[in-house]
Amino acid sequence: MSQQEQQDRGSSLSASMSLLTSLLSRPLDPGYEAAARKKALEGPRRRSVPSSIVLVLFAAALGALTVTAAITLRAPQPAVVQARTVLENEVRERSEEVATAEERVAELDAEIQDLQRTALEASDPELLEQLALDELVAGAVELEGPGVRVTLADAANAAESDIDRRVHDSDLRVVVNGLWAAGAEAITVNGHRVTALTAIRSAGQAVLVDLVPLTGPYVVEAIGDPERMPTRFAGTPAGDHLALLRAAYDIPSTVEPVARLVAPAGSAPTLVRAAPAGPLTAVEEES
Repeated sequence: MSQQEQQDRGSSLSASMSLLTSLLSRPLDPGYEAAARKKALEGPRRRSVPSSIVLVLFAAALGALTVTAAITLRAPQPAVVQARTVLENEVRERSEEVATAEERVAELDAEIQDLQRTALEASDPELLEQLALDELVAGAVELEGPGVRVTLADAANAAESDIDRRVHDSDLRVVVNGLWAAGAEAITVNGHRVTALTAIRSAGQAVLVDLVPLTGPYVVEAIGDPERMPTRFAGTPAGDHLALLRAAYDIPSTVEPVARLVAPAGSAPTLVRAAPAGPLTAVEEES
């Protein structure tokens, strides 16, 4: 390397070191440094009264706009309210129509039974007795007698989302099966007759008995021996199940004997595929 090249290289190194030294000793730009020194000498700037008033008014207006927007978003729209009102009215009207139709069906069933009884009393008394027995077994006639009443209710202060502390359809099925095992002859759930075709299930959080939604408290009544049934019921898995509901989920329940219970007639079953097993009778063969 020549002497001139060594001098140029030394000059470059000196310039680089000078730049690094300047950056380390004065990290701020001279313009920023001068502005910061001037601000420190002048002290904090005080807002004027008009600017403070404008700032307060702007903050108040912004808060009012925020509250108004939140209320507007939370309030149901007129179209939604109108649609909900129309739907509620339709549900109410259809429910009234269904209730009226059910009353009419009950009246017609009673007339049919009276006509059958009148016709069979003279022509075939044995068939009349068999028909009456079949209606008793199928739950097609109203029954009354002593029995046991089991009452369940949701836990106190149970929220809508607190599913564990609410009575489920499975709980009612366990109670009904326990009453059958204890010797019940007829059972109702909130006044609805339980037959061989009765379905106890759920739709969301609602408990349904034959597609009819129920509300608590849930009352299960069973006609039978009021002295023996409570003891037998306590010995079934249903008794242990109620004890578990009380201890773990605060779901109250009571089992008490009742001197007189009424089990209304259930809906007449409609059989499409099912038929009596065994040989056909002469009348069936001719048809």
